[in-house]
Amino acid sequence: MLRRAMRLAFPGARRADMAERPFSYRSLRHWGGFFVSGGSAFVVDAGINSGLIHLVGLSPFVSRLISIGCAMVVAWLMHRNVTFAVAAPPRLSEFARFAVVAGSVNLLNYLVYGGILVVWPATWPFAALVVATAIAMGASYLGFRFGVFRREES
Repeated sequence: MLRRAMRLAFPGARRADMAERPFSYRSLRHWGGFFVSGGSAFVVDAGINSGLIHLVGLSPFVSRLISIGCAMVVAWLMHRNVTFAVAAPPRLSEFARFAVVAGSVNLLNYLVYGGILVVWPATWPFAALVVATAIAMGASYLGFRFGVFRREES
């Protein structure tokens, strides 16, 4: 789908031409992949969480643990294939690094969110969520790029 969008945005451009542009095809694919992968994981998290609460009757706390685990697997697979285009087959050690980074980022997100609401109690929770998510998104990208999907120097 992204390739088709790029062809529509740059009709007649060859892939080599796109790689030489200041905001290249590779860059658009990379950043678009980061947002699509993260958004997909969010949809999986929210959908499973909601389904387990409303259809199965689990508590919101138990269902969230399950939904985060499922979303983490989806995010790992999508980030490795779409965002960072890793050619090597998936490895358990890579997933373990991903889980550490994702878990740390989720903790950071929750602490920033809670901290904002404690320090400024009149803050609209959605605003706190947006700020916390923006900070966590930056931290997750750096962790994924340099800690999980780093390119090995040959």
